[in-house]
Amino acid sequence: MTNVTKVPATPAQGRASAKKELPEHFKAYRHVWVFVEQERGKVHPVSWELLGEGRKLADKLKVDLAAVVVGTEGEATFGAAVESFCYGADLVYVVADPVLADYRNESYTKALTDLVNTYKPEILLLGATTLGRDLAGSAATTLLTGLTADCTELDVDADGSLAATRPTFGGSLLCTIFTLNYRPQMATVRPRVMAMPKRVSRDPGRIIVHPLGLVEDDIVTKVLSFVPDRESAKSNLAYADFVVAGGLGLGSPENFQLVCHLAAALGADYGCSRPLVQKGWVSSDRQIGQTGRTIRPKLYIAAGISGAIQHRVGVEGADLIVAINTDKNAPIFDFAQIGIVADAIGLLPTLTAAFRRRRGTRAFPSARLAEGGARP
Repeated sequence: MTNVTKVPATPAQGRASAKKELPEHFKAYRHVWVFVEQERGKVHPVSWELLGEGRKLADKLKVDLAAVVVGTEGEATFGAAVESFCYGADLVYVVADPVLADYRNESYTKALTDLVNTYKPEILLLGATTLGRDLAGSAATTLLTGLTADCTELDVDADGSLAATRPTFGGSLLCTIFTLNYRPQMATVRPRVMAMPKRVSRDPGRIIVHPLGLVEDDIVTKVLSFVPDRESAKSNLAYADFVVAGGLGLGSPENFQLVCHLAAALGADYGCSRPLVQKGWVSSDRQIGQTGRTIRPKLYIAAGISGAIQHRVGVEGADLIVAINTDKNAPIFDFAQIGIVADAIGLLPTLTAAFRRRRGTRAFPSARLAEGGARP
């Protein structure tokens, strides 16, 4: 069984003795910021999730919560700014310029770091998306501060420092990390790790527009054309309401089709644990866990998955977890609400037949089985 140890965030222990007096020029840094990620007029949902989490941190610190919106001039950018108030922002910083129409590291890093150096936030949160990871690393390097990536929990301690918790040492520990003597304190969080806050209609508040001070000739990288990813709609595990997944306990890629059949009968999406991707049974876009997708479905059925911490951090936000495993001591039974000690290979067809009868269908949607992954 995998034992998970969380390193406690107690200021009375070694952290307190290591902490130095915050340099004087950092004492003016206040407030919590969330970078609102948008591309081609569409805001990534992780931004609203982070505003919900940022609201909690700002309330504990008794400071403002600010959204940061960077993009081209026009309705989409300022629409994202206005929408940020509906997810808890007290004010919004906007950098709008034609050269920001497409994401480029150089221009976006300058926009974000200029804002930080001018208005001085104490905490800056970004989504751990492809864009967010690239921007966060570059901004932290430019600002000479620390960055805790792929956090699973955020809090503030008795000293008011950001306590950023993430898996470490191969996932066997949950470690809480502090940025003691530098500002801002930066962290990234993957989509669906934090709960989506309820949207509340609010009138727009204060919007501060900041100039970019950069022209196209100053940017080395050029965008020649935009080619949409044809595979982007292949799976949407992160936002599926029902997910069925399989692991090594299924024994073969042919048996993984039992997972696909049950998913089709439920009208669900399907996924897998990391070993199945490593073996080539299933495509990587179906992987669930620390290095794959984080999901928060209403129902998650795990068949033949042991439940190591790497997988656990990707699924523990589910409303209901049903685990099927032959090993009664499998770690997944420690966090599943319903545990079934049985051979998934024999049980899955029975469940599939039962759900097909209940849903009144006799055939599986063929598109579900043709979306990639293992084939019989």
